[in-house]
Amino acid sequence: MTNPVTANRRHFEDLAVGEIIKIAKTTVNKQMVTSFARQFDPLPFHLDETAAKASLLGGLAASGWQTGALGLRALVDGFLSGIASAGGLGFSNLKWKNPVMAGDTIDGTITVADLRRSNSHPQWGIVTLDFDVRNQKGASVLTMRLANLVEVRTQ
Repeated sequence: MTNPVTANRRHFEDLAVGEIIKIAKTTVNKQMVTSFARQFDPLPFHLDETAAKASLLGGLAASGWQTGALGLRALVDGFLSGIASAGGLGFSNLKWKNPVMAGDTIDGTITVADLRRSNSHPQWGIVTLDFDVRNQKGASVLTMRLANLVEVRTQ
């Protein structure tokens, strides 16, 4: 039976290993950094410019979790909202490679790394995505591998 919510979206069969999806740019400003930090990661180098300049990071830096959240938003906007996704199964190999500083612009790519059908639930496929977020200088700021459950059109 076709799911009317996802009928017009790409399904498991429409995806290909090696497919690369570019994600949109986001400029991270001071207000974004401090607002997120106040609520979720209130460390001095995320909140206070003077303390941040004296820190290992050398300036006001976004939380790594904020970088992940911004990346997730770009992933949804650029890819997941267009496929018959049933949700994430988890992630591995999360690495914060360089800090995202206030004023940086981030973007990146998602690469379909693997596709496999579920053995126990043939109506589902599992797509493995390699995620690479970079700053405006081309330096990698976040990488991780994600697994997502996707509807299969035919069983």
